[in-house]
Amino acid sequence: MTAVAEPGLEELAKRVDDAVAALADLEPKARAVAEELKAALEAVHRAGLVTIVRRMRDDEAARAVLFELVDDPVVHLLLSLHEIIRPDPVTHANRVLVAVRPQLQSHGGDVTLVRVEDGTAYVRLEGACNGCSMSSVTLRNLVQEALVDGVPSITAVEVLPNEPSPTLIPLEALRIGPARDGWARLGPAADVPDGDITVRNLTTDSGETADVLVVSVQHRLSAYRNECAHEAMPLDNAILDLDNGTLTCPWHGFCYDATSGECLSAPGAQLEQLPLRVDDGDVWVRVRG
Repeated sequence: MTAVAEPGLEELAKRVDDAVAALADLEPKARAVAEELKAALEAVHRAGLVTIVRRMRDDEAARAVLFELVDDPVVHLLLSLHEIIRPDPVTHANRVLVAVRPQLQSHGGDVTLVRVEDGTAYVRLEGACNGCSMSSVTLRNLVQEALVDGVPSITAVEVLPNEPSPTLIPLEALRIGPARDGWARLGPAADVPDGDITVRNLTTDSGETADVLVVSVQHRLSAYRNECAHEAMPLDNAILDLDNGTLTCPWHGFCYDATSGECLSAPGAQLEQLPLRVDDGDVWVRVRG
């Protein structure tokens, strides 16, 4: 009997993404029925998986097998989807912020997670819009409540200042210039379209080159190496969803947080983010670490 090839992670993830996207095209009544069926099936699957994981975890002989299974990408994705295993604090916190970010942005605010350390999430906030009733204090409280309630390992939130502390820069460093330190010029910031992606092949003065993808969301720029974390396929035709703040690979449907590069389809995967800065109106990307 000929063995049937099992579908891979990208095929399974694409089927899920396609099915979820198709729900939006249904009539409200049909969509409600489909979503209830999905929720009921997920509840059954989760109950069964929880029992399996608990039994294997409590059995000394089976525990090692369980740990090996969790390292399998498909099993890891399945258990993560059912929240049976939790992502690392940074990944979990970024997911929570993806959910709360639209509310912040609707009032002219935004948040960036800097790091998670000893149970404290360090974030930077951008202020509320002029004349808006949602003050910076309200923004801070909203972010703190979301992170503390949504991430069990986070017990406190500290807001870092937006402006970095003054730093003494050696005169020699100023003379060298950015391009000789692995930086390459992308072009004028005004030429980078907002709400879209920009793809460039950049070259430093020393001859180093890199294919770079720059994403602009609400005039916030993020730079990545232009390759999907799955099979290193180019993201030239990636789909940028401004409403959800996501970037989707056109090849296998892997979905990423557009501002952090975190893969939402396969926990643990990540786009390679590159340092980016704007000097005198020009965008520079560091293509070498």
